Amino acid sequence: MTPLSRPADTYSPLYFLASLGAGGLSVTFFMYLMFWVPHPNAPVPVFEDITATFAGGTLAMKAAIAIAMTGIAGMVFLNLKSLIWNFATLAKFSKTPAYEKLVNSNGETQLLAMPLATAMTVNGLFIVGLVFVPGLWGVVEYLFPIALVTFAIIGVVAFRRIGDFLGRVLSEGGVFDVTANNSFAQLLPAFALAMVAVGLAAPAAMSTVPLTVGVSLVLSIFVGTVAGLYALIAAVVAFNSMLHHGTAKESAPTLMMVVPILTVLGIMMMRQDHGLHTTFDGHSDKAANLLLTTTILSIQAAFTALGVLVLRRQKYADAFLRGDNNSPGAYALICPGVALSVMTHFWINKGLVAAGIIAKFGIAYWALTALAIGFQVAMILLVLHLNRRHFGKPATGHAIPAE
Repeated sequence: MTPLSRPADTYSPLYFLASLGAGGLSVTFFMYLMFWVPHPNAPVPVFEDITATFAGGTLAMKAAIAIAMTGIAGMVFLNLKSLIWNFATLAKFSKTPAYEKLVNSNGETQLLAMPLATAMTVNGLFIVGLVFVPGLWGVVEYLFPIALVTFAIIGVVAFRRIGDFLGRVLSEGGVFDVTANNSFAQLLPAFALAMVAVGLAAPAAMSTVPLTVGVSLVLSIFVGTVAGLYALIAAVVAFNSMLHHGTAKESAPTLMMVVPILTVLGIMMMRQDHGLHTTFDGHSDKAANLLLTTTILSIQAAFTALGVLVLRRQKYADAFLRGDNNSPGAYALICPGVALSVMTHFWINKGLVAAGIIAKFGIAYWALTALAIGFQVAMILLVLHLNRRHFGKPATGHAIPAE
């Protein structure tokens, strides 16, 4: 890399995480609408609900809706811009010796960032449709099969990438570097599958057609189960390597990859539960979501604490956020903060409020919601900071592609 080039000019598939982070932030803004705007005729707020609430709402409600809609539009724009750039740059990168080296190393799984970010974009575009397109809910049943096919195609791409990697490392001895597996980077395939699974589960929560709900349930359960199994195995193998060799500094943010995986799988399970309840009379009580969201947040808190501890000990921020070095793996820091924000909203509204523990819009409600908004604001600032470092004016630092 020449002294006048940008860090992003040294390409890594991990730059798809820049698109993923922006897409995830669009979901954090949608949480305002999801839980603050009444939507009695649909499981999610749609354009008509939002405009009606804006017209008759308080000044605070109008401000919240305006911020949410602006945030969704802005972040989906960043998401699409980054996704298009990544696809174009990956096409060029795939013809280089660096690509050949990547696909014959542990880093081959970095290519799973592509279906991961693509699945996030489809979710983001669906949110845009709900929020900005009048009358969409009237034709939504025709869109669900299209969504299922789209996510199924992304899932096939992800499974093929995983098959290429596992086929190589499991059929040929000695090609997987165990000493370089000292991070949770190998959980990226599980994250990609989880994102596909939560997309596949959406029709289960929103459709009224039994066949659509049934297909959604079956596909999302299959992909989600494989995602959980893969994550468990990869985490155990990686943790053993980290105990022996320490955590790879440039890949340290992956220690918190468990956090977004759990949020995505948690939302998947809540969507499945809703479909089972509304379509197949599979009833669960209010305590179920409280137990699920509290358990997920507890595990997330443990992995967040572990990740922050290691990042501080290794002075990661000094090296890759403030110092001369740059790593595309730094974009992995956005996912845990986004995931904590989203899961906190679900814990508050689907857990604490639904169970009657706190009152909606009470003092305790806003105190806890401020925590979710705090995570969101911090991640927005981080996205903007990383975009400036990696895609802004030429930097003199060296880009280090994290495995």
